[in-house]
Amino acid sequence: MNIKVFTQSAILLSGKKNIYFDPFKIEQKLNDADYIFITHNHYDHYDRDSINKVIKKTTKIIVPEVLEEEISKLTKNYLVVKPNQSYKIDELEFQTVHAYNIHKSFHPKEANFVGYIIRVEDTTYYIMGDTDVLEENKKLKVDVCFIPIGGHFTMDYKEAADYINEIKPKKVIPIHYGSIIGDITLGEKFKKLINKEIEVEMHIKEENV
Repeated sequence: MNIKVFTQSAILLSGKKNIYFDPFKIEQKLNDADYIFITHNHYDHYDRDSINKVIKKTTKIIVPEVLEEEISKLTKNYLVVKPNQSYKIDELEFQTVHAYNIHKSFHPKEANFVGYIIRVEDTTYYIMGDTDVLEENKKLKVDVCFIPIGGHFTMDYKEAADYINEIKPKKVIPIHYGSIIGDITLGEKFKKLINKEIEVEMHIKEENV
């Protein structure tokens, strides 16, 4: 799969299918999404304007419960999910993982926001959503992890690095920094803390924040 991070937590996995996560500040009208996964309802994750730029007639949208009413106004082609469940849509299998803050109120556990673990073309991708390090995500085994490092609304880059060194994915891609919260330099600070056997792939740069 090809990977693109537009900005913040907006991700595209492209191969046989185009799979978007939390499209945000999409500039071009692409209308090429086969699937759109939304982690929660905050404006930098559920951006209607960006969704309209990637959605097409057959696009299937996956959302947490908090967005059910909102998404039903946009399309009939959607699936509502809860944390800690397994799902299959067409040939696509995925799991949901809790995503919340422990000592902050921005992302409460009771809101049932989610992260996604999705297996595509023999690779397991974990898109964490806006979260801290949790008991629910400490023992996961994944190949590629998209992790928020900006701090304030999520874990910071040091907490994120400790988490990655513990779960040991093959590759990590830092996200959720350099735009709304978290200086652009956090990416390099995070990278320096990661064990050498883990590949760090940097996507967020000055030109796309």
